Amino acid sequence: MAQSTQAPLVESHPAEVETELDKSLKALEKFLGFVGFCQYTVLRTALSWLVFILLAVGLPVISIQFSYCSNCEKYEIKSFELEILVSQTVVAAISLLCISHILRKYGVRKMLFVDQCHGHLSQFRHLYLQKIRVFYCLLTSWAVICLLLKVAREITRAVYLHHDSWWWSALMLLACIVSNTYVILVFFAGCALFHLVGNLQVIHFENYGKLLEMDLDVSVYIEEHMRLTYYLSKISHRFRVFLLLEFLFVTVSQFIALLETTGNRGIINFINGGDFAVLSIVQLVGIVLCLNAAAKISHRAQGLGSITSRWHALVSCNSNDGSFSAVSDSGGNSDVPHPVRPLSVHYSESDLESGDYVQLPSNLQLTSSMSSYQKRQAFVTYVQSNTGGFSIFGWMVDRMLINTIFFIELSLVFFVLGKTITITTR
Repeated sequence: MAQSTQAPLVESHPAEVETELDKSLKALEKFLGFVGFCQYTVLRTALSWLVFILLAVGLPVISIQFSYCSNCEKYEIKSFELEILVSQTVVAAISLLCISHILRKYGVRKMLFVDQCHGHLSQFRHLYLQKIRVFYCLLTSWAVICLLLKVAREITRAVYLHHDSWWWSALMLLACIVSNTYVILVFFAGCALFHLVGNLQVIHFENYGKLLEMDLDVSVYIEEHMRLTYYLSKISHRFRVFLLLEFLFVTVSQFIALLETTGNRGIINFINGGDFAVLSIVQLVGIVLCLNAAAKISHRAQGLGSITSRWHALVSCNSNDGSFSAVSDSGGNSDVPHPVRPLSVHYSESDLESGDYVQLPSNLQLTSSMSSYQKRQAFVTYVQSNTGGFSIFGWMVDRMLINTIFFIELSLVFFVLGKTITITTR
């Protein structure tokens, strides 16, 4: 029987081709260091947390104390301001603490699983760069949108609740904007970074179907699947605390916001309660980014079972097809098989769905031996028994759980928005 040569899965490229990706990773590391995530030394750790305390805690407390008006509950409620400060500070602190710990332990490249295994760095360098650009686009767009909402609310409140000096009001407004910009950036950066890690792994899961088109030994497919599941387990282990704490505190924050707004007997409008609306939108966006990444990883991993089953069925059926000539076990001559016409399969290309069609290569020479069939059958059984997916302490994050979490958070956000974004003439 002709044996398949276990050649590298991709061709190697010159080292200088990878320079662009290396520069992109270094730029990403500099950006994360600017936000405060790269706490590689004691000095950088102390500086990062000092900046966090000053911008996320110090400036808002000073702003609340000096802008407080005892007879202006129509425009400002101090209990609301303190609750909002605690909520946004806690979720940002979780992001800073967890992501900085992962970066300090593994570094940017290992955290993103950008390695040289099987030459993947060369094959997928353009896709890596594309996903990194998506990271910046997501972070910038959502941070700007949420910041504009915050600025609009602060300007509206400053107009109605200004002090004797407009300069002082402008200074308090600037301090509040700077503080919220930093807090939103830290929170979104952590969520978008997890989203980036998930997108980079989705690239490899989507490429697995193309790998099956190559005439390789079954052991190569098993080895590649083991590598993917190993990386997936590592991602689950490293980010499980981050996601669990973010889900928990965001949900608690939404419940507290709902109780605060419904329990208050005074007038609640966009001026005195609008920060609850902005905070809810910010937290919902961050949770959606995390859920989207977890959903993609789990869906792609669980879809490998159907992909390998279809591949096994196509290979087994075509091995006895008249259009193929059986390969002699004794090494005799064989005719070149006719190419197989691909099946016309239409599938969705949405974020959570991927094509599971595996096209048979036209140059594949198949054997009808029982050992080849048994190898493929064992491979399919292995993949179906090890579907995997993103998990949090053994709890699989699949579509059902993600939909439940999303609609709970969305319902709470809508309740808060309904209580805060109101117009009253009283």
